[in-house]
Amino acid sequence: MNDKHTHSAPSSRVRTAGIDNRADGGSAREADRALLACTGPTTLDTTHFDTVRFPAPAWAAERFAAAAADGALAYTTYRGSDDVRESLAGPLSAWLGFDVDPLENILLTPGTQAGLFTTLAGLVDPGDRVAVMDPDYLFSERILTFLGAQITHIPLRGRTGEDGGLAPDLDRLEDAFRAGVRLFVFSHPNNPTGAVYPREVLEGIAALAMRHDVTVLVDELYGRLVYEGTPFVHLASLPGMRDRTITLLGPSKTESLSGYRLGIVVAPDRILAAAEDVLSLTALRAPAYAQHVLKGWLVDDVDWIADRVQQLHGLRSLTIKHFSQLPWVGLAPQQGTAYLFPDVSALQLPDRVISEALATRADVLISPGYQFGPSGTGHFRVCYARDEEVWDRALGRIVDVLDDLYRRGAAA
Repeated sequence: MNDKHTHSAPSSRVRTAGIDNRADGGSAREADRALLACTGPTTLDTTHFDTVRFPAPAWAAERFAAAAADGALAYTTYRGSDDVRESLAGPLSAWLGFDVDPLENILLTPGTQAGLFTTLAGLVDPGDRVAVMDPDYLFSERILTFLGAQITHIPLRGRTGEDGGLAPDLDRLEDAFRAGVRLFVFSHPNNPTGAVYPREVLEGIAALAMRHDVTVLVDELYGRLVYEGTPFVHLASLPGMRDRTITLLGPSKTESLSGYRLGIVVAPDRILAAAEDVLSLTALRAPAYAQHVLKGWLVDDVDWIADRVQQLHGLRSLTIKHFSQLPWVGLAPQQGTAYLFPDVSALQLPDRVISEALATRADVLISPGYQFGPSGTGHFRVCYARDEEVWDRALGRIVDVLDDLYRRGAAA
């Protein structure tokens, strides 16, 4: 017998990072790929900020160039440059509302995404029960699934009161804690809905976390992007929460510094030690020269940020105006981020069909709702941080396609 006919290729198990399944039972991996296949060179990508229309502040490149000119700064400890963390401690303490120790409480990471992964990887073992908000940032659940966690979804509900905003179902959250969940993960402001939670809601989360001895990871990447004087409360600043809260921060979105790959994790030393171990095995450290850009963050950009929020406020109004032409589209109150999360469940169509129709007929790439959790189905997310004229025209195309889909469904 010829040997070449008796050998087969070695088999291997490929991790899928938790994206094989989505809420409707299909494959998120294949749905994401199919959607991207519908795009072309002219497609407007609304899955992230337009960093041409909204560039980084001038001081960022200046600080980076100054650091890059000094080869002695090429290497830092795993937690990041001592000098940079020392410079961050004061502004962070002032913003967060509690004392932040530069050596024990700050970890610099290659973007907030790396902060999320390294922290969760240092905390979560296979089989651990973890609660996540629903809907929420798409990669939180995917990372947790990759790590083998058991996921419990905590739905967002409409609040009673003047604004009718969204807030987590605290009864469901307490049920999860009673059932053995010891880690709760959520974004604030919420990505994708833009919801900002009032103090009493955060105090409710804090009370439950302390009562049931739960650690909370809160992604506050958009904490500086809130509208109309909306108060923003840091969970870790509430009594009893500093030692059980992990706060993820960064300049990537609000300051358009995504390309610099900078994230900040503020947490107790015991948690950062575990995250530091994971970082040392993956990226070693945040980009060393880029770290020095953070010396200007929260310091040189206060007025600059206020102007940017005003510009985004105008784009938010433009976006709401267009979607409001369709009375069947639901728009929840949105107090932060540069995202809108329209409810198009009245179409009674799969997310895949809606997103592919917008890609092929409106030439616009959106983030389909299934990416953000079971409650996200029937929605999609757009980022309106774009050139005003380009976005105005794109919104017209989006509304026309949605209107046609609705009329066809009604006729059928």
